[in-house]
Amino acid sequence: MAFASVYPHYIAKAEKKGRTKAEVHAIIHWLTGYDEKALQKQIETKVDFQTFFARAPQINPNVSKITGVICGYRVEQIEDKLMQQIRFLDKLVDELAKGKAMDKILRK
Repeated sequence: MAFASVYPHYIAKAEKKGRTKAEVHAIIHWLTGYDEKALQKQIETKVDFQTFFARAPQINPNVSKITGVICGYRVEQIEDKLMQQIRFLDKLVDELAKGKAMDKILRK
């Protein structure tokens, strides 16, 4: 599945709840290490999730602090690394949409 096909849904989910595209980008930057230019390139070239995470400059070392349930699964217990990374991103966007403060979302 292409990251670019899911990305608009992340933005829509956040904006529907009064959050911003910039906040979604901050989450993606924190999780993956992509800067704005590199993120736009990933979206424009329609890379799949596997490539998106494989090319990520640096997965944040604090991902182990992301816990909880998303789509009925505890994110910290997902064994498939790619699926876990996808669910980490889903979880962070979900927290944003639920009104959680950015400092807490970014595990500061």
